[in-house]
Amino acid sequence: MKRLTTIIAAIAMLSGATYAVAELADNYTSYKPTDKANPLDEVISGYEFRIKSTQETQDDDFENPAMLTLDVGLEEWETAAGSEGKSCADCHGDDPMESMKGVGSTYPKFTEEGDHRAFRNIENQINFCRTERMGADALKYDKPEMLGLTIAVRHADRGEPMNVAVDGDAAPFFEQGKDMYYTRYGQLGLSCAHCHEENYGNYIRADHLSQGQTNGFPLYRMKWQGVGSTHRRFSGCMKNIRAVPFSKGEDEFLALELYTSWRGNGLPVETPAVRN
Repeated sequence: MKRLTTIIAAIAMLSGATYAVAELADNYTSYKPTDKANPLDEVISGYEFRIKSTQETQDDDFENPAMLTLDVGLEEWETAAGSEGKSCADCHGDDPMESMKGVGSTYPKFTEEGDHRAFRNIENQINFCRTERMGADALKYDKPEMLGLTIAVRHADRGEPMNVAVDGDAAPFFEQGKDMYYTRYGQLGLSCAHCHEENYGNYIRADHLSQGQTNGFPLYRMKWQGVGSTHRRFSGCMKNIRAVPFSKGEDEFLALELYTSWRGNGLPVETPAVRN
């Protein structure tokens, strides 16, 4: 308790933040961790930490602003590009909601295609297909086309449980991500765990701290007034603690994405979610 009080006092002093204990709604939904090694006793989606009006916005596909980015992705899915003149639909079928079922909930992971073998998240897999199969330029992180395609792949698994594998070839990335999760970064000397493991359920200023689950990404964030990726959120967290962020799509954030996704294994995919 003394250590926790010291951390909170330090954050308040350096950033002007104030904390207050909050309560989740009585009827919140939680899940048992699928792996007994998970440090959490119960796994809770960030949805449960949002106010009712935000939840209602996510629940209504006509009100959810991220659905407009999904439309961009569905158009991009059918658009031929590159020297091969191919589209995503040419290889994967016209409807990603059918062909991508069972895919989005399993990333990031190792994929192997011929001589190409690497650990990838959905965004990196999309760019691999573009550069190696379509002869097209890679899409940039957090641009509408990339966000839209990533949402399309994840949205196909909406309601299905997160199910990332952390054994075999993925194990080194898992261990790296775990180490990063508990490492202090930045001038504030904070780790992911300080907020999302030790203090979830508390308020920092007006924000209700969640477990930092990734089951809703890419998602619409009100602070951004737009849609963003998991790695954009990681980058924002690092800036908040006055640390220099790692590069989106590179090994460090891929490892952290794997570890945080594993912590939420069993949570239903909500992509595209709505958050503060």
